Amino acid sequence: MKRSLALIMALSLLAGGCSAPADDRPVVVLASWTDAEEDAFRQVLEAFTADTGISHLYQGTRAVDQVLASDVQRGTPPDVAVLPNAGVLAKYRKSGDLLPLGDELSATVTRSFSPQWVALQKIGTQDLYTVAVKADLKSVIWYNPAKLTGIRPTTFEGLRAYSAGLTAAGGTPWCVGMGAPPASGWPGTDWIEDILLHSAGPEKYWQWASGSLEWTSPEVKQAWLDWGSVLESAAIRGGAAAALLTDFGDAGKPMFADPPGCVLEHQPSFIISRYEKAKRADGTAPRPGADFDFLSFPGRDVSEVTADLAGMFQDNPRARKLIEYLASEKAQRIWPSIPDASAFSVNRNLGLDVYTDQVRRKVADTLTSAPALCFDASDLMPATMTGAFYRAVLEYLSNRDRLDILLRQLDDVRKSIQPGEWLKIQCGQ
Repeated sequence: MKRSLALIMALSLLAGGCSAPADDRPVVVLASWTDAEEDAFRQVLEAFTADTGISHLYQGTRAVDQVLASDVQRGTPPDVAVLPNAGVLAKYRKSGDLLPLGDELSATVTRSFSPQWVALQKIGTQDLYTVAVKADLKSVIWYNPAKLTGIRPTTFEGLRAYSAGLTAAGGTPWCVGMGAPPASGWPGTDWIEDILLHSAGPEKYWQWASGSLEWTSPEVKQAWLDWGSVLESAAIRGGAAAALLTDFGDAGKPMFADPPGCVLEHQPSFIISRYEKAKRADGTAPRPGADFDFLSFPGRDVSEVTADLAGMFQDNPRARKLIEYLASEKAQRIWPSIPDASAFSVNRNLGLDVYTDQVRRKVADTLTSAPALCFDASDLMPATMTGAFYRAVLEYLSNRDRLDILLRQLDDVRKSIQPGEWLKIQCGQ
């Protein structure tokens, strides 16, 4: 069982003696990274300790939102928390638990990050509240170039026809997995978001993400219908039932079999590290560029992105030093340079040479230089709305006939949320 940060802090004080001076205490960090991702982030924290002499205590948990809420409620929040959800951070800003980072760091971030990324890190305010530790590109469709040849679709209608053609030829187009406890369903929300963004455009997308466009609107409903038309049961490996039970990280592995079990997958850029841990038919690991590459999501020239954002919950020198370090070029370079890692920095001072292959370089180039970016809508929505969205995509895959009911239910949730809880971060600029 995971220990709470409060217990970790208490044990730390006992180990060092209750009279230990405050400036000798470690900086306490909470984030969602476990396993290989935790190992990579610990390299960043160890470099911080080597540079500053400040020790650290790290807790990684997939239930990061729940752990943070519990610790804040008890009055024992971590010094720094890293969350993949700007909407949750905005809630803590409103309550006063998330603290502003100050003008000096804001000036540094403004020089190092594009205006679009600065806006996200300000989470809908005029002040800097977070730092993007790493980011990911979501508007991509992965494929195995060794198995898939021919003209690539550049429109959504072309993608639908391409998928239907593969099915008619006896193939299975799509690798799909919705499992991601405790947030199962998010791979489906990514589909809806990308379709809406690339069909209706950034303005409608922003209105919807900020709560001012109804779920029952023609644009939003059409995005759901388009998703359903691409992912017909025969187009999904194992059908819809299998997609509901398959972990998102395992769904793409059949792409590397011979013959492939499926040939396309819609996943964020962090899936690269999962692909590299899969096995080809000859038992070797898939290679970027040779065994997997990506297409930009068809439609308008705009990309959906997401980020893990670090925020300060205790105002002390240790926390400020760590936040400053996480924003620095030195820290931002560490994780992307780790072999087989799939971390991307949006600090414009980093060159593409930090990335180990051309596929990763293409992702990084889009994240730092694309003229139009929009942030993951479900990450910007209040947590109540996000959770309802996750559940709705799972229900829709189970029963397409319930769409109108699901959209009305989502609108009921939208109406129950106070206007001040919605983030107002424009996109596509």
